[in-house]
Amino acid sequence: MPATTTTVDLTELSAARGGSRRLTGHLTRPTGQGPWPGVVVVHEALGVNEVMHRQAQRLASAGYLVVMPDLFTDGGAVRCLVPTFRAALSGQGRAFRDIEAARTRLAQDPDCTGRIGIIGFCMGGAFALLAVSDGEFDAASVNYGRPPKDLDAALDGSCPVVASYGARDRTLRGAAPRVEAALDRLGIVHDVKEYPEAGHSFLNDSEIGPRALRPLMRVAGIRPHPESAADAWRRIDGFFATHLKADGQKP
Repeated sequence: MPATTTTVDLTELSAARGGSRRLTGHLTRPTGQGPWPGVVVVHEALGVNEVMHRQAQRLASAGYLVVMPDLFTDGGAVRCLVPTFRAALSGQGRAFRDIEAARTRLAQDPDCTGRIGIIGFCMGGAFALLAVSDGEFDAASVNYGRPPKDLDAALDGSCPVVASYGARDRTLRGAAPRVEAALDRLGIVHDVKEYPEAGHSFLNDSEIGPRALRPLMRVAGIRPHPESAADAWRRIDGFFATHLKADGQKP
């Protein structure tokens, strides 16, 4: 039996933190008996779509209680995309409070052990990279997320980080070594890898975006790369198991 996904209202949790006036989330619960560690999934720039739901299902099947907040709830993608991108680049904005609302929803769930990770893809990867220094998350998976200019300041005090980039991603050239160097300097546990044959969005299991634009996206290197994705998921699974599952209940 597959994991089940239900829609949850995160508005009260978000509004209390100064976040969105309306916020919907998608809770994916594993089969079997909990409690389980939690994971907040931060979606890509195209929003919550079937690919993102399958990523959440995959994590739930691996034994995680998952919440994916829809950062475009309050206004839709057209109105929310620009301010959400600005937040991802600046480290400030209501999207971070929406992510914190999703984390709190997991922490309050009796089926959550209290150990919570965050995983982000594309735009969501940038959020995952910037949400790690407040001590609230126990592990982070950053997937082709744009690093901020002041990486050392953003990552100071970070939880352990596993990060994956594609060498053919024209939008993020040099990002992987920059992230790895900052984590080295700060002494943060990490696993950073750049895949030579992969581009942007290589962890997606199918092409995304309007069909008319997909040829251009392929030229830009935005496409799945199953071989790299398989290895990246192997690393993510192992990293999360070590940092979210091994210690059991969070003190």
